[in-house]
Amino acid sequence: MMATTHALWGMMLALPVLAVAPEFAPVAFVAGLVGGAAPDLDLYTGHRKTLHYPVYATVATVPALAAALVAPSATTVALAVGLTAAALHAVSDVLGGGLELRPWEGTSERAVYSHYHDRWVRPRRWVRYDGAPEDLLLAISAGAPVIATADGFVGAVAFSLLAVSVGYSLLRKPLAGVAERLVGRLPASLLPYVPARYRGT
Repeated sequence: MMATTHALWGMMLALPVLAVAPEFAPVAFVAGLVGGAAPDLDLYTGHRKTLHYPVYATVATVPALAAALVAPSATTVALAVGLTAAALHAVSDVLGGGLELRPWEGTSERAVYSHYHDRWVRPRRWVRYDGAPEDLLLAISAGAPVIATADGFVGAVAFSLLAVSVGYSLLRKPLAGVAERLVGRLPASLLPYVPARYRGT
């Protein structure tokens, strides 16, 4: 899925906070955005493995949510929403395509790494590839309620993420060829630092 989809779903997790404890909503929206997007910071260092923890992150949300309910504060609410968003990101990556430059070809059987099971979980391909129409639909389904409910700044951030999502969805398939051409022009000394999927390995 697109990083923007994950970020928007993370932000949507803050909507119950806005309804129940609006004083914590600003920090909850930021935590959801950061938690939803943060796992993809491993894009160039073991993507969907280094910062993706589908089991451990999910387990960690239980005490975090309990702490936010028992002792609500900006810290506990941010931790609960951020961890839940990160866990949702890691788990939902299983629903997408594999780790390849053109996921629509279905050549990779690696969706996300489970550190608990010490193995890669295979992609379900319900969302065929990042930027697919179904991915954009997921982004819209999370972004629309945030835009409709949140204040001006948060709504503007969500709208911007949706706009990026639309643009990326339109360009996703051509971008694969552009990436290959750009990598083909890099000096050989830089190739070890380029993710394997861009090198065709």
